Amino acid sequence: MQPLPRQSTHRIRVGAVEIGGGAPVSVQTMANTDTRDAAASAAQALACFEAGADIVRFAVPDAAAAAALAEIKRAVGPRAIVADIHFDHRLALAALEAGVDGLRINPGNIGSAAKVREVAAAAKDRGVPIRIGVNAGSLEKDVLARHGGATPEALVESALGEIALLEDAGFGDIKVSVKASDVPRMVAAYRLLSSRTRHPLHLGLTEAGTLLRGTVSSSVALGILLAEGIGDTIRVSLTDAPENEVRVGLAVLRSLGLRAPGPDVTSCPTCGRTQCDLIGTARRVEDALERLYRAEPALPRPRVAVMGCVVNGPGEARDADLALVGGRNAFFLYARGERLAQFPQEEAVDRLVAAVRAWEGPRRG
Repeated sequence: MQPLPRQSTHRIRVGAVEIGGGAPVSVQTMANTDTRDAAASAAQALACFEAGADIVRFAVPDAAAAAALAEIKRAVGPRAIVADIHFDHRLALAALEAGVDGLRINPGNIGSAAKVREVAAAAKDRGVPIRIGVNAGSLEKDVLARHGGATPEALVESALGEIALLEDAGFGDIKVSVKASDVPRMVAAYRLLSSRTRHPLHLGLTEAGTLLRGTVSSSVALGILLAEGIGDTIRVSLTDAPENEVRVGLAVLRSLGLRAPGPDVTSCPTCGRTQCDLIGTARRVEDALERLYRAEPALPRPRVAVMGCVVNGPGEARDADLALVGGRNAFFLYARGERLAQFPQEEAVDRLVAAVRAWEGPRRG
């Protein structure tokens, strides 16, 4: 089934990243470093961008964190970063002064209407968009009372009220999220919100869980909405490394044809015959080819296999264009089923990447 056409939304820009209005669906994550440690935060952000992130967000709990954003921004250069602000509008102003490309706030929790207008005016002057982030766990008490809990309708009412605060302040470069921690409620909230606003939507299942549970739940939720044409940018929230959030997000988009295909890597399950680091090698092959194709998208994309033993490996890899087949702490390189070379395990990834670079001829399959 092909995804439905993208729903029509306004287009905004987070730095150089276009969101909404038919732009490609972008992938975001959030750093888990202490933002005040600018060096560590910048290093993690760069690792996330290397993994394929379009935008990285940072928590800004105090003035020191806001000040560190300037150094982080210098380190990441033109790549897009967002400041996550709660309660204190002065932190939003400081983050804008530091040069961030976007803000994430809840206008209703940063103070009076005058403070909201001050933040909106400063963001507008700098061409910086604002994401309104509504979460089921932090809804206004009166909204909860009216709806009897954090229902989809409550989430959307809160979001529309927050949108009105910014629009009343003369600000329109808005994107919106209505996150819940369970799939049915999250899907229902975004479906309802998409019928009530043309602002671009940031999709996410909040507090999704650890790597396995969070990947499955987020993939289901995001897949449903994206297949319906809903959503302009996504975050997969995992209790795990932010780089893995990026990898899962990209995989979701690719599965629906919403991103250019990445490396085509087949790998076998391990068994008692495996005498090499198959799991680690397969992961490193995927990561290396991901980086290669991002840097040089015009390179050929042969089908690659990474197999664990010389008993079944050659046969299983026969349909691949290029294959690594494991031996005892070593790998054999095959091309179209023909064995070309043997080399130590630590050379396997580099040798495979070199073979991909040199690949000529049509891709199998």
